[in-house]
Amino acid sequence: MLKQILSEMYIDPDLLAELSEEQKQILFFKMREEQIRRWKEREAAMEKKESMPVTSRPKKENGKSVHWKLGADKEVWVWVMGEHHLDKPYDVLCNEIIAERAQLKAEREAEDLRKTQSKEFANNLKMKSQYYDLQAPDTQETQNICKKAATEEEKLGKGSRPAPLLEEEKIAKKEPEKKTQDEELKQIDEEKAKQIYKSWKEDSEWQASLRKSKAADEKRRSLAKQAREDYKRLSLAAEKGSGEGPQSPPGVLQKPKRPPLPPKPHFLNPAGYPPKPLRNQGVRRTASNSAQEDIIRWFKEEQLPLRAGYQTTSDTIAPWFHGILTLKRANELLSTCEPGSFLVRVSERIKGYALSYLSEDGCKHFLIDASTDSYSFLGVDRLQHATLAALVDYHKVEPITSLGKELLLYPCGQQGEPPDYLELFE
Repeated sequence: MLKQILSEMYIDPDLLAELSEEQKQILFFKMREEQIRRWKEREAAMEKKESMPVTSRPKKENGKSVHWKLGADKEVWVWVMGEHHLDKPYDVLCNEIIAERAQLKAEREAEDLRKTQSKEFANNLKMKSQYYDLQAPDTQETQNICKKAATEEEKLGKGSRPAPLLEEEKIAKKEPEKKTQDEELKQIDEEKAKQIYKSWKEDSEWQASLRKSKAADEKRRSLAKQAREDYKRLSLAAEKGSGEGPQSPPGVLQKPKRPPLPPKPHFLNPAGYPPKPLRNQGVRRTASNSAQEDIIRWFKEEQLPLRAGYQTTSDTIAPWFHGILTLKRANELLSTCEPGSFLVRVSERIKGYALSYLSEDGCKHFLIDASTDSYSFLGVDRLQHATLAALVDYHKVEPITSLGKELLLYPCGQQGEPPDYLELFE
């Protein structure tokens, strides 16, 4: 069954629901190992394919082609900004670009201010000359003033500026330039602070996710290690227990012999009740019960010859054995018992058994693999037993898992009449 799951890399949801948490962890560990093995095989095939010589395609006439520039090592020449010793760092380049932009902006604003002041000065001179012309157009003083204004206007037109405005213009030019530089520096500081906070936040989130993944990996490793230790411990115990019988060659699993078929059990009716027919011969199963019919047929044909459900030393049905029960019904039966109680039931969904165990934390369910002529837990350990009763007797002394410490102490028997395994032995 395990080989089939690993080959298909798929497990039926109904079968998965029957597994305990530890069984699920071990099964997923095995599936992950199979995935890694397949991945390694695929990688080896791809490397082998890449190592094979590639036949070059014939060149087309007048076809375009690309030739890469090669370096001294005959490899494609690649230049990465910042790796050369003469390359400036990224921060220095950004600061130079920002300073250059600020200087150009300051020069542009100073030029606009100079043009505005020159225009205002020209308008003032023109207004003064018009005023003096209206007040005294014939006097010598007016003529001198007009000549002086005309001369200054001529000089202004040629691009000269009055001397008293030079200092004011320099101050006006420096103030906006200084103000612009302060704003640029403040903006750069704010951007750096935002970038530092963003990188710190991303780093803290990454560290938290890394810690979680490491904790999960550590937990998986501990579970896998515990499962391997359980397997070794149970294997050693099986070797010690089988030392009394004939020794088999190392590495070869001895096939258990089939015990003799027991007689059909006789069930007694309780006192005071008239005998009732066990089955109504007039009722037939519908098509919806085909799966249950297959399970009953499987039990009669394959499990009865192996004395499934019988006690080890007698031909009576074991008190812990039950028929086809659902998970809900098994939980209901165990809820009336004390911790350490257990029962073995025929699964309603698959051809196999399930051991239901009541612990301090609640009910646990373990699947029993009966696909061969032996019995073993699926996912917990691979220790095989000749009969179902031998498996139960062994785990009355040895726990099923080392973490849960499940010892089979008290069998959970039948509740009510008739027993729920009647249809299996008819």
